[in-house]
Amino acid sequence: MTAKKTAARDVQSRAWQRMLSGRRLDLLDPSPLDIEIADIAHGLARVARWNGQTVGAHIFSVAQHTLLVETVMRHETRRVDLRVRLAALLHDAPEYVIGDMISPFKAVLDGHYKAVEKRLLGAIHIRFGLPPVLADEITQQIKAADRGAAYLEATELAGFSDAEAKRLFGRDPGLSDSVRRDYLTPWTAARAEKQFLERFNAVFASVS
Repeated sequence: MTAKKTAARDVQSRAWQRMLSGRRLDLLDPSPLDIEIADIAHGLARVARWNGQTVGAHIFSVAQHTLLVETVMRHETRRVDLRVRLAALLHDAPEYVIGDMISPFKAVLDGHYKAVEKRLLGAIHIRFGLPPVLADEITQQIKAADRGAAYLEATELAGFSDAEAKRLFGRDPGLSDSVRRDYLTPWTAARAEKQFLERFNAVFASVS
């Protein structure tokens, strides 16, 4: 067997991650049966947005970011369908496995990263009763809220000027001062995990 074939075989045999729940998730062919929301919450609460280049005593986690995205969505569209809110909470869920790569680094990678991310998200959606691929309208709604959250994070946590953030992410979504203070003050990992789980369970119970 050539060295190249041996390397490919080794990748195939170790392309999985063991979770604290005991699940072993195959990255190349993820099964919805190996996905647990507790693993997602635990992982996302410990993954840093902006490569950790944010102010505050704690990282600004992906778990906290997803809650901010869902909050922006509810602010901009008062009666958001619960399934859309569920999809918003899960929009970055693959990052509990693959981490949060900043956009400039993603831009220099080829399509393999996106393929893995897409497969993971599809399996996550199926696990929680969503279609593996969302309708374009829903995807765009989530992306709009994601950009609004990114604007707030960029200007209040990551050192961007208002003009730079506006050029890259669009407009300020206009959340109230009290909501901004809460959701843009980096939480401990324990709080981010707990609040993500609470919000997810409430929305998922309503959808189910």
